[in-house]
Amino acid sequence: MKRTAIAAVLSAATLLALSACSGDETAPDAKLSATATAPTTSAAVPKSGLPPKPTGQVRADLLAALKAVAPGTVRYEDKAVDAARNQCQAINGGGSKLDWTASQRFTYKDVTTTEAQGKSINEALKKSGFCNT
Repeated sequence: MKRTAIAAVLSAATLLALSACSGDETAPDAKLSATATAPTTSAAVPKSGLPPKPTGQVRADLLAALKAVAPGTVRYEDKAVDAARNQCQAINGGGSKLDWTASQRFTYKDVTTTEAQGKSINEALKKSGFCNT
């Protein structure tokens, strides 16, 4: 019986402690108005640095830019697009070893990308503006 009582008291204490740390006490209206007044554009890169999934001409331009510097990388177009988006996130976030990271991201299945090609991919991504869209 003592164990049950102790367990109940500890559980209640834990719940009280967690509810005391429930987070931001800012009024919901203040949060909403701050969000509502913030400028937004559909072309802006989210804070995460990950560009939106490209479609149409943007996708075609991205694949053409990648093909120009590392032809094998576009053999699997969806993988190339995903790798490009993730590489942009690293670029936009100020990542280190970007050339090596690109070589790893764009190496898949039977496609091997060198670090030199990774450097060219990074330059193409920056020059094309894809990482900024």
